[in-house]
Amino acid sequence: MIRFNEQNEIIQNEEYRAILAAVDMKNDRGNALNRSLEELSGLAEAANIQVLGNVIQTLEKPNTATYLGKGKVEELCQLCKDMEADMVIFDNELSGMQLRNLEDALGVKVIDRTILILDIFAARAVSREGKLQVELAQLQYRLPRLTGFGKSLSRLGGGIGTRGPGEKKLETDRRHISRRMDEIKDELKEVKNNRRTQRSQREKAGIPAVALVGYTNSGKSAIMNRFLEHAEKEEKTVFEKNMLFATLDTFQRKIRLESGHEFILIDTVGFVSKLPHSLVDAFKATLEEVSFADLLIHVVDCSFEDHEFQRQVTEKVLKEIGAGDKESILVYNKVDLFTEEERMELLFPPEEETQFLSAKSGEGMEDLMERIRKHLFGDRTRARLVIPYDRGDVVSWLCGKYEPEKLDYLAEGTLVIAELAPEDLARCDQWRKEEE
Repeated sequence: MIRFNEQNEIIQNEEYRAILAAVDMKNDRGNALNRSLEELSGLAEAANIQVLGNVIQTLEKPNTATYLGKGKVEELCQLCKDMEADMVIFDNELSGMQLRNLEDALGVKVIDRTILILDIFAARAVSREGKLQVELAQLQYRLPRLTGFGKSLSRLGGGIGTRGPGEKKLETDRRHISRRMDEIKDELKEVKNNRRTQRSQREKAGIPAVALVGYTNSGKSAIMNRFLEHAEKEEKTVFEKNMLFATLDTFQRKIRLESGHEFILIDTVGFVSKLPHSLVDAFKATLEEVSFADLLIHVVDCSFEDHEFQRQVTEKVLKEIGAGDKESILVYNKVDLFTEEERMELLFPPEEETQFLSAKSGEGMEDLMERIRKHLFGDRTRARLVIPYDRGDVVSWLCGKYEPEKLDYLAEGTLVIAELAPEDLARCDQWRKEEE
């Protein structure tokens, strides 16, 4: 049950009945449009909007004034009356003028895909950082649409709207929005600096980072929780639910494998096709964690019919944020829904860096953890050494060759904790101590 407030944001209370609308360009493929509309329907469902049907018009290019042609707008208006729809959702971004003209012509609420995604993000954001990033994306979207967006945006800022409507009011809003955007950017700079400090400390300690990436609702958070069950029970689990954009905030957890190796596991916001550029830009501070990770775990929901498309969308976004060439492991999640024979058909010919997995049952988790260990640490073993003070040459040699996780001075000698190659571990075996 949802309704919109005067800032055009979704709030829970009143239900909307919507018709989806799209333009099929003559050079476009029908399958791509159907897939996009199916996803738009899922986005609407995530916002508790009831979808009644869709309207598609084939055009060489969208109408600049109303996106759809005049006749199709009239047809859509009648359809809204016949189906008792009170909202139309367009699959692509609309200009401020198009939004205004369509609302005037249809007599119902008109939003586009970007407005819907941003509102879902606004509802899902929990942390202050997440809320700031979503607000920035909303303001970046709204700013160029102030002139044509109608009353909902002319009242943006609430108390500012005491001078009446019209051009003067919009000018005031424009200044307010620009000022607020500057404030948010300053706050996000602090967030970025804090993340940089955390990364520096992590790198200094020699702890690598692994980022979970993938399409929204592919099961990244469920996989993170499986890691926590297997490897680090003291760490808190993260929120997971079968819905779009369940995770907006970046969660980081330290994972310790049975081998003793440790790494930071990062759960990130899910991607979606036609992800608004304003959103990608606003979430740069968060997505930056992906570009600095040592390894990516690309999670794909193989139960989704067109999972290959979702994989391509994720890879495209990764390229946009400068992480396209990162070393990665491709994980096909939700394989518990398939037989062994069906799994082989999912991926033929087989790819070397692919792992079948079920976050639900835990199948494949041990194999994935071993793959991660090999990627990050190779044949190295985490060793705790206490080296006598008269063997300072050994300590110097170790510090020169490795980046010790810990270096301390005990009564009996120098404590060195580091990941050592097999041959070096053998050389230092006489000083090796059990983990406390």
